[in-house]
Amino acid sequence: MGDDALSAGAVARRLGVAVTTLRTWHQRYGLGPSQHVPGHHRRYTTDDLARLEVMRRLTAEGVTPAEAARWARRAPNDVRVGKPAGTPRRQPPPARAGGGTTIPVGRSGPGARGLARAAMRLDPVGLRDTISRAIATDGVIATWDGMVRPVLVGIGERHAATSGLIEVEHLVSRCVSEALAAVARPPAGTAPPRILLACADEEQHTLALEALAAALAEVGVACRLLGARVPARALVDAVNRTGPAAVVVWSHAPATADPDQITALLAGPRRPLLALAVGPGWQPTALPAGVLCPASLGEAVAMLTSVRALPDR
Repeated sequence: MGDDALSAGAVARRLGVAVTTLRTWHQRYGLGPSQHVPGHHRRYTTDDLARLEVMRRLTAEGVTPAEAARWARRAPNDVRVGKPAGTPRRQPPPARAGGGTTIPVGRSGPGARGLARAAMRLDPVGLRDTISRAIATDGVIATWDGMVRPVLVGIGERHAATSGLIEVEHLVSRCVSEALAAVARPPAGTAPPRILLACADEEQHTLALEALAAALAEVGVACRLLGARVPARALVDAVNRTGPAAVVVWSHAPATADPDQITALLAGPRRPLLALAVGPGWQPTALPAGVLCPASLGEAVAMLTSVRALPDR
C-alpha cells in the first residue's frame, strides 16, 4: 500500500469535514477512494484528495454539490495541476447568485468561522458536532454568544443583501435546536418548573428561547417552553394553569412586539412575580413598569435564577 495513501479519517481531518460527508460524496458523486488492496479498506490517493479539496472549496463558496462534484472529478488535471503552456485552463464556476461566498461573522473567533464553513457546506454532522463540542467545553452561553449567534446574524445579513441562504438558515437552525435539546435537563422528581418561556404572538423564531432553556438547565433550573406564536390569551391561560414565578416573552422583531401582550399578562389573576421581555423586538420604554429587559442571554439567566429565592405562589 502506498505511503501517501490516506484513510477516510485522515482525509476528513485534512479537509475539516465529517467522515459521513466523505461517504455522501462517495455514494452520490463518485468522489471516493481509488486505491484498493485486497484485504484492506480502500484508501485515498493524492489525486483523490485533490478532487475532494476542490469539492470542499466549491461547496463552501456556495456552488451546489452536484455542480461542485462535476468540477472536482476533473481535478487534478483541469483544476489543481496546470496544463501544458499555451493550453487554456477551465475555471471553476462562480458561486451561485444570491448565495454569497462566505457567511460574515465579524471579529468572532475560529469556532464561529468553522461553524460558518460547515453551514455553507450544508454539513449537518459537522454542524451538530461543532456545536455540541463547544457546549460541552464552554457551556451554552459562551457557545451561543461566541459561535451560534454570530453565524445566525451573518446568515441574516447575507440573506437581506442577496435573498439567498434560506436553505442554510433552515439547516443551521435545526442543528442548533438539536444540540440545545441534548443539554441535560434537571432530573424528574425535582420541584415543578417556576419559569415559563414563550414567544410573542406571531413570533416564529424560537432558537433564542431554546438557548435560554438549555442555559437554565445547565445551572439546574427547570422551565416550561411553550414555543412559537403564543397568543396573549393562551399565555394568560398557561400562567393561570401553572402559576409560574417568572414569565419570559420573546420577540425577534418590532412587528411581533405588541406591549399589550405584556399588559394582559400582568393583568391576569395569577400575575407572575417576575416578567421579562426578551429580544430585539421590544422597545423598553413602551413596556409596563417593572418589566425587565435583559440585554443578553447571560443576563437573562442571571435574572431568572433569582426565582429560587422568590416565595411560592
